[in-house]
Amino acid sequence: MTTLLMIIGFGAATSVVVGLGQKLKLPWPALMVLIGIAGAFIPTFAEVAIDPELVLPLFLPPLLFAAAQKTSWALFAIRWRTILGMSVALVGVTVAAVAGSAVFLIPGITIAAAIALGAMLAPPDPVAVEAVASTVSIPRRIMSTLQSEGLFNDAASLVIFQTAMAAVLAGTEVDYADLAVSFVVSAVVAIIVGLVLSFAAWWVMEKIDHTIARSSLMLVLPFGVYLVAEHFHASGVIAVVVAALEVRRRDVEGNSAERVTQNSTWQVLEMLITGIAFGLIGLDLRLIVESEHADLGRALLVGGLIALIVVAVRFVWLLLGTVIERKRREEDPDAAPLSVRDATLMTWGGMRGLATVALALSIPATTSSGAPFPGRSYIVVAAAVVLLVTLVLAGLSFPTVVAALGIDDEAEKEHQATRDIALRAYKAAMREIKNDDSLPDDVIEPLRARFKVLHDHLSGTTDDQASSEQAMAFKEHREQMLAVQKKAMQSARAEVLKARRERGTDPEVADKVLHRFDLQSVITR
Repeated sequence: MTTLLMIIGFGAATSVVVGLGQKLKLPWPALMVLIGIAGAFIPTFAEVAIDPELVLPLFLPPLLFAAAQKTSWALFAIRWRTILGMSVALVGVTVAAVAGSAVFLIPGITIAAAIALGAMLAPPDPVAVEAVASTVSIPRRIMSTLQSEGLFNDAASLVIFQTAMAAVLAGTEVDYADLAVSFVVSAVVAIIVGLVLSFAAWWVMEKIDHTIARSSLMLVLPFGVYLVAEHFHASGVIAVVVAALEVRRRDVEGNSAERVTQNSTWQVLEMLITGIAFGLIGLDLRLIVESEHADLGRALLVGGLIALIVVAVRFVWLLLGTVIERKRREEDPDAAPLSVRDATLMTWGGMRGLATVALALSIPATTSSGAPFPGRSYIVVAAAVVLLVTLVLAGLSFPTVVAALGIDDEAEKEHQATRDIALRAYKAAMREIKNDDSLPDDVIEPLRARFKVLHDHLSGTTDDQASSEQAMAFKEHREQMLAVQKKAMQSARAEVLKARRERGTDPEVADKVLHRFDLQSVITR
């Protein structure tokens, strides 16, 4: 009952903190962590602990699914080198740097345990980055790169962590060849699971003519995909991301009401789950530290040094990445990072979160032989310090850092992309209207004006007087115009979805235009 009360409390606090963060221009996830830390001092909550094995299956699938739906296969096709570099190679380099440092800094730690620590601290949290970045204006190219990185780095880290933990518990060393094979097999099986289950879900949805029921299926899909993948010892993370991408790829223009319903539902669900998750992170930080009886001062010092290593490795990697991304700018104009300022901002955006705290809490006190887990007290304190530095400190200072760097939010570039897609949709609608030879001019002109107003609204050039005039004309021929408008809307939405699947299109910009057409379609039904 206490656990349920705590979850409800964090959910209610999220609703308040989101508004407070917006007013104070502070990232609300970091504020939720602070509330969680404060909650740990309340006697009722101090003894509450959620099973670490439930943390990732409960929170990760819906948050990953929601984040992955904002991107596309086309974007991955352009940025696969960057994504692999940051999601796999950077994770590997971070694990190596942390493990190498831990062997010298932590008394009695084995190489396998040090690798487990590195895997625990390597993956930035995509949900934390997105939620924190939403409080400030940063370029879409940087945000989309951070989002793409965060979708897959958990997968690499979890495979490394599980392999290292198996070696620690068995008292053996890590088999690096086995680690590489495990990762490849895990990824391949996960991709198959994601594709098969997303196809199955889409097939079932086509048989259900009920918007709420179809939307409900989408809510449970990420949990099912994650659990099935984990059952086959594959990456639940990759499976969920693949399923989300495939569901969006199969999206059709006729699902306006469903998209409007799902968008609203997912926004509320994502906000609440994120708030509860970060509240639990704050709550668990105290539990992590208080559960240890080592020299806390020395452990905190070691944790601070490891946190600096984690941040430094990321900055150096991104700094080297600027050279590569500049060369690729012709292929991908929205590449990132392109400068030292980009690299600095993306380093600050490398916030650790859910995966790190869940893995820290999952470390047992003893190995299979009954011997103490090597370096456990230092490992869990280091995890707590890295979370505080990269999530709370970096999160609260993120708006200040953005302002200090003076990075242009490139808003005009995003507006132009929106105008381009809106124009394509407008032209598709006009073609549909012109193809209907039975329409008289006094019907065509109001329809043309109606779509022009919608296009202008998306382009930021709305003419209120024209909007009023076309509304009056629309009333005179309502039935005939509604029928034609429905066909024109279908053509417009189909064009936007086509644009979304093309290389070079920012999926979130396309979604913004599509959402406007969906709302218009639902309103005029």
